Amino acid sequence: MALQTCDHCQLAFPERDAVSETVDGRERVFCCSGCRTVFLLIRSEGLDAFYRKRTWDSPGLPVNQQKKVDAGLFTEDMRQAGQEQEIDILIEGIRCASCVWLNEKFLARTEGVAYARINYATHKARIRWDPDRVTLDRILKRIQSIGYVPRPHRESAHFRQQKAEARDLLVRFGTAAFLSSQLMIYSVALYAGYFQGIDPATRSAIEFIAMALTIPVIFYSGMPFIKNTFIGLRHLHFTMDALITIGSGSAFVYSVYQMVIGGTVYFDTAAMIITLILLGRYIETTAKCRAAETIERLSELSPRESRVLKQTGAADPFSQDTAMIPLAELKKGDWVKVLPGERIPADGRVVRGESEADESLLTGESLPVFKSPGSTVIGGAINLFGTLIFEVTGTGKDTFLAAIVQSVEDAQARKPRLQLLADRIVGYFVPAILLLAGITTAVYLLNGSPTNTALMAGISVLVIACPCSLGLATPLAVLVFTTMASAQGILIKGGDVLEKASSIDHVILDKTGTLTEGRPTLREVIAVDPIFGKEYLCRMAASIENLAEHSIGRAITVASDGPFLPVRDFRVVLGRGVKGTIGDTEFLLGNRAFMLDSKIALHDPVTDFDEMDQSYEKTGNTVVFMGWEGKVRALFIITDILRQESAAAVREILGLGREVSLVSGDNRATTEAAAAAAGIPSAVPEMSPLEKRELIRGLQEKGKKVMMIGDGINDAPALTEAIVGIAMGKGTDIARESADAVLVRNDLTLIPSMIRLAGRAYSVIRQNIFWAFFYNIVALPLAVSGILHPIMAAGAMAASSLFVVTNSLRLRKGADA
Repeated sequence: MALQTCDHCQLAFPERDAVSETVDGRERVFCCSGCRTVFLLIRSEGLDAFYRKRTWDSPGLPVNQQKKVDAGLFTEDMRQAGQEQEIDILIEGIRCASCVWLNEKFLARTEGVAYARINYATHKARIRWDPDRVTLDRILKRIQSIGYVPRPHRESAHFRQQKAEARDLLVRFGTAAFLSSQLMIYSVALYAGYFQGIDPATRSAIEFIAMALTIPVIFYSGMPFIKNTFIGLRHLHFTMDALITIGSGSAFVYSVYQMVIGGTVYFDTAAMIITLILLGRYIETTAKCRAAETIERLSELSPRESRVLKQTGAADPFSQDTAMIPLAELKKGDWVKVLPGERIPADGRVVRGESEADESLLTGESLPVFKSPGSTVIGGAINLFGTLIFEVTGTGKDTFLAAIVQSVEDAQARKPRLQLLADRIVGYFVPAILLLAGITTAVYLLNGSPTNTALMAGISVLVIACPCSLGLATPLAVLVFTTMASAQGILIKGGDVLEKASSIDHVILDKTGTLTEGRPTLREVIAVDPIFGKEYLCRMAASIENLAEHSIGRAITVASDGPFLPVRDFRVVLGRGVKGTIGDTEFLLGNRAFMLDSKIALHDPVTDFDEMDQSYEKTGNTVVFMGWEGKVRALFIITDILRQESAAAVREILGLGREVSLVSGDNRATTEAAAAAAGIPSAVPEMSPLEKRELIRGLQEKGKKVMMIGDGINDAPALTEAIVGIAMGKGTDIARESADAVLVRNDLTLIPSMIRLAGRAYSVIRQNIFWAFFYNIVALPLAVSGILHPIMAAGAMAASSLFVVTNSLRLRKGADA
C-alpha cells in the first residue's frame, strides 16, 4: 500500500486517505482536513517560515485527533497583572525551537495579547492579555488552531511566592556581589594609603566612590534584613537579621562619620557582611522551593479531568455516553470510565471490566495489580491494559494520594531548623552587644573623654562583634561537606543534613529499587522435559511474552537471544498469564492458577510443581510456568536481584555501630529473603507508604534517629519523616525531591561514606562556632578598653574568618578516613 507524508504534521498515511490542496502551483497533501486548515492558516498569517525552521524527528498528532479544550479548566489559574490578566499554561506538541517561535508569533498577532513567552525546556507559556479585547477561550482556541494543545499548569500561591522570593534574593545577591567586588579594589587602595601615604584629594575621591558603591548594597540588597530588623524591634524580638543590620549599618554610619573627620572608613566591611549573608539566605530559600515542589509534583499525579458516565447503574455501562468533567466536580457515587494508559482520577471500586494497574509509585508493589469487579483502585495509579469502570469512593482530600501529600507536608513541617536555634542565640547576643556598646560610649563620656573617642569605642564594640566568623562557621563547613559529597556521588540538599546525618543511629532501607536493582530478571530456566533445550524454551516463551507489556514478560524477553517467531491468536488473560500459537502448537505462560484453569497438570510421577513454586517464592522469587498439550514443560524463575554492593554496604553500616532494617510493600517471603541475602537482621514486610512513615515516627519517638533510603513516590512520606531521607538517583522525581540527599551513582556504599564524612564535618562546625564565640569573648574587652583600634578590629575579624576558612578546608584531607 502506497504511503504519503502529511505536509503539516509529517504523519505517514495511506494514499487513498489524502486530502489535497494546490498552494502556489504546488500540490500539497494532508492526512486530514484539520491539518490542511492549519497549514493554510499559518501561511495566511505570514508564518510559513515555521515549516523551514522546524527540526522534527517524529510526526506530530493530526489535528483531527486532538481533543477540544475547555477554558473552564484554566480559570482558577488566572491572575491579575495590573489592568491585564496573566496565566501560565503548558503547551503540548512543542518539539523544537520553531514550535516555540510559531506559537509566540501567532499569539503576538492576536488582538489583545500583550505578552507571550514560552520556555522551550519546560513547554510552559506565560501569556498576558487585555480582558476587554480578548478572552482566554479565544487565546486557547488560537493555540489549538495551529495544531498545539494547551493544558493547565497548576502552582499553589505559596509555591509561586517562594519562587518569587528566591528570584528576588538572587537579584539582590548578584547586585551586592558585583558592587562589593568593585568596592574591594578601592578599599585595597585606601588600606595601602593608610600605611604608605596618599594625597588627601585622591583619598577623598576614593572614599566617595566607595560610599557610592556601598549605598545600593546596604539599602537595596540589604533591605530585607533592614525591614525584618525593624519589624522585630517593634515586638522586642531580636533575630540574626538584627545583627546583620546593626553590624553592617554601624560600619557604614561609622565610615560616613570618619569621612567627615578625616578618619578611617570601613565601607568594605559593611558591604561584605550583606553579600555573604545574602548568599547563605539564597541557598536556604532555594532549598525551601525544592521542598515545596515535592508537594506540587505529588499533586500533579492526579489527572485534571475524569470521564464520567452520564447514567450510573446501567446493565451495559461500556455502551453508555460519557462526559469529561474537571476533577474538582467529581463526587462520590459517580461511575468513571478509564481507558488503557490513563491515570485513575480518584479512589474507587471496580464495577465493570478487568485490567491491571501500575500502583508501584503509590504502594511500593513492584508488580502490576490485577483489577476485576469488586477490586479497589487508587487515584494516581496507571490503568495498563483493559478498560475499567469504577464507582468513586473518595475524592479530594479523602483519597490515598491526598493522604500521602498531607503526610509529606506534615513531616516537612516538623523538620528541625538550625536557623531557629541560631535566632534564639542571637536573640540574647544582639541586645547584649547593643547594651555593651551603649554602656561603653556612656562610660567614656562620663569620664570626660572627647565625643569622638567615646563614639569610636562604642562603634568598635559593634564592629568587632560583627557576625562574619559566626556567619561563616556553619555555611563554609557545609559548603566543603556538600562539595566533597557531590564529588563522591552524593547530592546534599540542605545544610542541616550534615548535623542530622552525623547523629543517626538507625538506617532503614526500602527493598525494591533500593536494596535491589528494581527490575525483574530471569534467574533460571528449568526444563521439565529434557528433549526441549533451555534455549528453545526461552525463545518460544520470549516470542509470546514480547507481545505483552508486562515487567515479568520483559524479563524473559530480554534474556532471549531471539529472533522472535511469529505468533498467532495471542491473548492476555489478566491476572493469570498469556497464550499464543506458534506453528500448530498453543503455548501457555503464567502463574499456577492459569495452569489449573487451562487444564495443565501441576503434578507428574516425578515432580510436584506446586511445591516447587512455593519453595521458590519463599526465597523471594516469582515462578512463571510454561506448558502445552496438557503438560508443564518448563519453569522460569524471575527475581529482582540484589545490588552487588548491598551486602558490603550493610556490613559497613553495622560496623559503624548503626542498626539496619529493611521495609517493603512486598510479601513476607520476598522481603525476608532479600534481608537475609543482604545480611540485614530485621525486615518488615507488607508496609504501605503511611505505615512506613508511622514505623519511623514510632522509632524516633523512642529516641532513635533514623536515616531512610528509598526510591519511589511511595517512600516520600517515610523519606520526609526520617531525620535524614536519602533517595536513589534513578528513583522517581518525587522521591528525589522529598529526600535530604540523593545517591547520584546509585551505590549503597556511599551511605557509610556519608555518615563518616558528616561526623567529621560536624566536628569542624563545632570547632568553628567555638572559635567564633571565643574570638568575641577575647576581642570585646579589648574594644571596650579602647585598646583595639577599628583597623585592628577589621584585622581581627579577617583573622577570625581566616581561621574558620582554614579549619573548614581541612575536611578536604582524609575524606575517607
